[in-house]
Amino acid sequence: MLHQSPHDPSFVQNPYAVYARARRDGPALFWAEYNMLAVFDHATVHALLRDKRLGRAVPGRADQPELAHLAAFDAVERHSLLELEPPEHTRLRRLVLRAFTSRRIAGLAGDIHAICDDLLAELPDAPFDLIPAYCQLVPVRVIARLLGVPEEMGPDLLRWSAAMVAMYQAGRNRAIEDVANTAAAEFADFLRGYIAQRRSDPRDDLITELIAAEEDGQTLTLDEMIGTCVLLLNAGHEATVHSLGNAVKCLIENDKVEALRADLIDNTVEELLRYDPPLHMFTRHVYAPIEIGEHHLGPGDEVALMLGSAGRDGAVFDAPDIFDPTRAKPAHLAFGGGLHFCVGAPLARLEMQIALPALFAKLPELKIIQAPKYSDSYHFHKLDQLIVQA
Repeated sequence: MLHQSPHDPSFVQNPYAVYARARRDGPALFWAEYNMLAVFDHATVHALLRDKRLGRAVPGRADQPELAHLAAFDAVERHSLLELEPPEHTRLRRLVLRAFTSRRIAGLAGDIHAICDDLLAELPDAPFDLIPAYCQLVPVRVIARLLGVPEEMGPDLLRWSAAMVAMYQAGRNRAIEDVANTAAAEFADFLRGYIAQRRSDPRDDLITELIAAEEDGQTLTLDEMIGTCVLLLNAGHEATVHSLGNAVKCLIENDKVEALRADLIDNTVEELLRYDPPLHMFTRHVYAPIEIGEHHLGPGDEVALMLGSAGRDGAVFDAPDIFDPTRAKPAHLAFGGGLHFCVGAPLARLEMQIALPALFAKLPELKIIQAPKYSDSYHFHKLDQLIVQA
């Protein structure tokens, strides 16, 4: 049994000490505060991410009464890749990948360089918070260009994303739900109108590609397109913001900025994602009886897969609490695995591979001048602020 409040300040600032004890005592422990089993070791998390006896879709959800105050939020969630299982998930993912191609992602490299250059040129000489000035704006502008929406929509996209993602943090309450539902309604209304424009005026953007995507005579419905665009913003943007912030902190504190050189950058990004990932917990519903360690789970149960802990497992990684950019193939689980492996992982990697070297090339003497603190936003692991000076 694990008794650990996700709001405890010491846990918020360093969850890895708790993870180490949990791997030693478990590695599968019933987490009392979450009322579910949690799995902390790399091998079991890796296996369960691919186990078809588990899934993301809520069993019997279609039979459950809808909550009126969450109608708009649930309407988006019902058509999200993240919340579906085969055969619906298989069909939708194939159609999305016909639009979200490796060619389209690679084609964004020039845009990402230009976005970074523009933002870096605007940074002040005085101390400033790097999170809203750079880490937030790089991914939101990239997502805007990817979708083909005006970059002036950035503040709205940020507001909608923050409101909806708060639904997955510990301590969710009615006020958070109301704000999230309003954000979902506003975002869906905007996308509905914008998709209609793209039907009559196609452009070289992802929304146009989603409209055109077809396989065996099947296309995406309007609701599926909306759900996909919202997921790309919320999952892709939110995770990349935190990855960039955590990465800058890690590189400066460990004096490893030289690891951003061209011949090492790919490996450095993977090690950053292993060492201090943005998402620490990913839950699964149980569909069929399964034994996890000494625990017997059945339909209706839920299990937490601890991605943040898996990356620090000494059974897989030598000296796991040391940040080592030269580490051979740091096979982390920061992007999940199996059917729900993050569809935006290639874009997130590309953004980090460009944005981090660009930042330190422009500001090679960048220093952290206030002790950074992580936000009480578990199971996201992110900085409240990152006050720096060039």
